Amino acid sequence: MKIQNTKETLQATNANLSRSEFDDVNLEGASFTNVNLSMATFVDINFNGAKFSNLNLTNVEIEACETTGMKFRGVLVSELFDAYNRKA
Repeated sequence: MKIQNTKETLQATNANLSRSEFDDVNLEGASFTNVNLSMATFVDINFNGAKFSNLNLTNVEIEACETTGMKFRGVLVSELFDAYNRKA
């Protein structure tokens, strides 16, 4: 199914949307609960102000990202990197 040039709110419940593609899509304020994003790829994404909780981050790789103000378990990521670099 193709959805183009629309500004409708979608509600997907108990759905299999595997292998779906989203390009140049505004999902601001969207809510994801009980969603399987395993093996998903995120490129050129704006997560500014997003909140993540109760995640399985096993084998997740994060690279080439702006992390200013980012916190992991309440600790600034910049502080974690600083502490790591001091130990090295």
